[in-house]
Amino acid sequence: MDNWRKSSYSGPDDGNNCVEIANSPTHVAVRDSKAPARAMLTFPAGAFSAFLDEVKSTHSTVTDFARFRG
Repeated sequence: MDNWRKSSYSGPDDGNNCVEIANSPTHVAVRDSKAPARAMLTFPAGAFSAFLDEVKSTHSTVTDFARFRG
């Protein structure tokens, strides 16, 4: 995937470390911006929404993560 996006909240104060997301018509991929060459998680598009809903319900600190849901 070539269209990786990083949160607008990732800036110089946090060292630009965050999760990046890329999507295609059928899948969504997630990777660590500090180690982009390492493994990534890949979800079928519909499953990614369910994953985010579960994460948000248990970890309010990842609310910004949901902004990538295009």
